[in-house]
Amino acid sequence: MARDIVIKSAEDIEMSRRAAQLAAEVLAMIEPHVVPGVSTEALDRICHDHIVNVQGAIPANVGYQGYPKTILTSVNQVVCHGIPSPDKILKKGDIVNIDVAVIKDGWFGDTSRMYFVGTPSVLARRLVETTYEAMLAGIRAVKPGATLGDVGHAIQSVAQREHFSVVREYCGHGIGRVYHEDLQVLHYGRRGEGIKLEPGMVFTIEPMLNAGQRDVRQLPDGWTVVTKDRSLSAQWEHMVAVTPEGYDVLTTWPGGTGSYAPV
Repeated sequence: MARDIVIKSAEDIEMSRRAAQLAAEVLAMIEPHVVPGVSTEALDRICHDHIVNVQGAIPANVGYQGYPKTILTSVNQVVCHGIPSPDKILKKGDIVNIDVAVIKDGWFGDTSRMYFVGTPSVLARRLVETTYEAMLAGIRAVKPGATLGDVGHAIQSVAQREHFSVVREYCGHGIGRVYHEDLQVLHYGRRGEGIKLEPGMVFTIEPMLNAGQRDVRQLPDGWTVVTKDRSLSAQWEHMVAVTPEGYDVLTTWPGGTGSYAPV
């Protein structure tokens, strides 16, 4: 097929699932710690120690293209790639995305989810819940013969229904023995366009929705991406395998995610 897309065997997918489940377990583990008054640096340290000492895995982000930390913590108007810092203290009403990736036996697991710090505003809650719904819509579009355009269109349709915008500069990606394999999963698109999905493909679906305009900018640290209009942003991420029957979510969160049922 066109491009260098890696098709995974059943055994490969099970190895991916092991790594994916460890990444998901980190997100469940850290939830009680996401409270007002905690620094994002403290959350990073807890996740690092858990991955290394409890899971016996490798924090995939440390040193990746020079990234200094274990997790990415994106608070409020930060779209993605927020760097944990002792100076960033979470406060009541914040929304935060925690993105984590681990390596286990040479395979990568990658997932992220949103957390409420205390009680969020009505807008923040609606943005977070809509972004989750959009991710699920994209996942449910996955099946053999469907296209990546079908996935993007499903996500975009949910976002536009609620008058939110879809960030276009960042996308989902193939994943396996390589962190970011060939296969770009856009979170917008047209039905029937793009690469056709085949059993054995494994990739992330990770839409970022903004409450305001879709435009973003990168801060001078070379990592942190924020909304240009300072509006709130939210993101959720799952790893998905294409199966002969449809899809298999590899990063299901233990016990679900608060009020959100697991896929």
